Amino acid sequence: MAQLNIITVVLAAALLLLPSTAIPTASGPQPRQAATYSDYWLANIERQGSVAYGNDASYQVFRNVKDFGAVGDGTTDDFEAINKTMWDGNRCGLGCDSSTLTPALVYFPPGTYRISQPIVMPYYTQMVGDALDVPTISALPSFEGIALVDSDPYIQGVSNPDGSGINYWTNQNNFYRQFRNFILDITALPEVNPVSGYGAACLHWQVAQATSVQNIVFNMLPKSKTNKQQGIFMDNGSGGLMVDLVFNGGGTGAFLGNQQFTTRNWTFNGVSTAIYMNWNWLWTFKSLTINDADIGIDMSGLTNGVNQTVGSVLVLDSSITNSAVGIKTSHNASSLPVTGGTLALQNVDFTNTPIAIAGADGVSQVAAGNDMISFFAQGDSITQADTNATETEESCSTTCSLSADTLQTAAVQSALTGPTIGDSLLNSDGAVFERSKPQYEDVPASSFVSVKSAGAKGDGSTDDSDIIQQVLDNVESGQIVYFDHGAYVVTKTINVPKNVKITGEIWPLIMASGSFFSDETQPQPVFRVGSPGDTGNVEISELVFETLGTAPGAIMIEWNLAGETPGSAGMWDAHVRIGSTAGTKLQQDTCLGATADTQTFNANCVGSFLMLHVTQTASAYFENTWFWTADHELDLAGHNKTNIYNGRGVLIESQGPVWLYGTSSEHSQFYNYQVSNAKDIFMALIQTETPYMQSAPDALSGGFTPNLAYSDPEFADCSTETCKKAWGLRVIDSSDVTVWGAGLYSFFENYNQDCLLTESCQENIVDLQCATNVGLIGLTTKGTTNMVTIDGQPAALQQDHKNSFGSTLVLFEV
Repeated sequence: MAQLNIITVVLAAALLLLPSTAIPTASGPQPRQAATYSDYWLANIERQGSVAYGNDASYQVFRNVKDFGAVGDGTTDDFEAINKTMWDGNRCGLGCDSSTLTPALVYFPPGTYRISQPIVMPYYTQMVGDALDVPTISALPSFEGIALVDSDPYIQGVSNPDGSGINYWTNQNNFYRQFRNFILDITALPEVNPVSGYGAACLHWQVAQATSVQNIVFNMLPKSKTNKQQGIFMDNGSGGLMVDLVFNGGGTGAFLGNQQFTTRNWTFNGVSTAIYMNWNWLWTFKSLTINDADIGIDMSGLTNGVNQTVGSVLVLDSSITNSAVGIKTSHNASSLPVTGGTLALQNVDFTNTPIAIAGADGVSQVAAGNDMISFFAQGDSITQADTNATETEESCSTTCSLSADTLQTAAVQSALTGPTIGDSLLNSDGAVFERSKPQYEDVPASSFVSVKSAGAKGDGSTDDSDIIQQVLDNVESGQIVYFDHGAYVVTKTINVPKNVKITGEIWPLIMASGSFFSDETQPQPVFRVGSPGDTGNVEISELVFETLGTAPGAIMIEWNLAGETPGSAGMWDAHVRIGSTAGTKLQQDTCLGATADTQTFNANCVGSFLMLHVTQTASAYFENTWFWTADHELDLAGHNKTNIYNGRGVLIESQGPVWLYGTSSEHSQFYNYQVSNAKDIFMALIQTETPYMQSAPDALSGGFTPNLAYSDPEFADCSTETCKKAWGLRVIDSSDVTVWGAGLYSFFENYNQDCLLTESCQENIVDLQCATNVGLIGLTTKGTTNMVTIDGQPAALQQDHKNSFGSTLVLFEV
């Protein structure tokens, strides 16, 4: 979550399209009837969720839009009923920057819901359509507004001095949202709004971390030269994940602008421009299927006709077929900045698309089409000319050096030999394996085992450890453990046996508490998934792991299990959040961040030892997981900055395979990601931030001592305080590690941003030691002198690879 005031390119039309948004006063629903209209478990399970730290015992977490009067008959205007469903219970809207105390899981049964105004999603909302018979949200001909569904409305009649709009929620802090299982239809609307001159959109999605869109169909009018309709309009944010989307027709399938994002399995049919990339820092596209487009991806935007607006676009395992132009770019030898418009392609099919990559005029050919491109790179690359490295006989981890003479730097815009991805990471077609979050469409409600029904309280104070363990130990084959919304305090390790599936009701909290987790010299797991050597199938989704007070000896998740098959052991839409929320005892009233240059370590604000440990015997799949040490308050008024000291982010020691899609790890003291003694690891895309308070204290003075058993960095070679800061990514004593997109950011020196003038807030951010067959595709760093070091020696300098934001390498390979 970036705190910078970055000037971005935003459509001024957003303000013209937005009507006043009606937010009703609290109005309870009709008495809930048994759901006879669907067999989907989510519609029928007993609802016992409650907000442990809220102040309204009657607050309703689960809402069915039909209980609030929606009809869904394809004729009735259901806007008012849906709006009541969204906002009942004094929820977080205009004037409330964030709150975890008013969550809502809003369910749409099968039907067609016609609306005349945008549906606005309050903060901490999951909009979920029936997964067995997906509902449709359709615009009435009288519809007025920016989009059918709006995640961050513009305030009507208000704008910034530069003309850009002002939203309900700070875009880069717009966390914790889901939107899944819907058909969005704007075919009843004209190609162009005759008043504004712009077309309507299906979804306005301006979001940040811990957000997801899944299983959506966007129906628009057929493409034409005059059609300006859009499937997705995204203008800002700091995300995020979107998967399994289908776009039919339209002028622009997806109009995109965000700091960083991961998108997977998108299909476009008959769209004029499938993807218009307005701006970004970096973006990873995986498994795109674009058919019958005029332009597949347009990333050619310029400001003042000179400067590139797009940082980088990365496309993997995709196809752009039967289209006029695959990708349109304005990058060339004289581009400003020099790495603006960085582009990487691997395994992309351009069958019956005559121009794979075109210049800014849309005609000149950068790369020919009608063929498969194995690997293409556009930007700055650093690769190894000589694979020989010198090592001591005692230990590779002690000394391993790679001479600068063995690296070669080049500005490229051509086909190259790309990094090799380990066979264990691939599917039977040779593409990198992927798997969407399970929604258990075929499992009846009777097969879900509620922990509250078993006796757990989830009240934020009672110790629920033993009951949770009993449920996990006794669950039968075919059953799924269900955490009703609540806060479940645990005071000992919870052992998750192999072959158990777990899901939750809009992110229930697992809260580590007590002396068992207090000793950093004897760290203990909170959730232990499998035992070392176990092989089986475990699925975890929709949970949040926190500490209740300080827990310097807590390993929040220890993953030992190896999946029986690819992706059978995994975690989706589950997050680790340290501090900032009600009940954690690590909020701004205790852990307030001081003004710049005045920080001192506070032992009352120590978080966990380690957020995620993927051990040597494990293999696992992680998607849309956010490992966040909170930098600001989410619940108390003022939402001030916080100083919380968390030891480590994500540690991977697995021998593979391990997949990470759309993950972020922020603000831990020693490192955010570390791959140690591991192999066959795939990451697409990762994002990190260095703790804002560093280097006061520095990494060695933030409450934790390096532990060699966990291969911690010791910063022994540092001669400056800006060197002793959290690593964004370390790869040590490891091989076959591929990163498809990394945004590693350092914005502050002890809350002071003067260091950004020289991009020197931090000395180093990527550490490679004894690393072989490592490919970093689309590496973007910010505020760090050295982009990459090898065995402590600079291997890439930020000043040599400037982008519109930070510095970028299309490829770094050793």
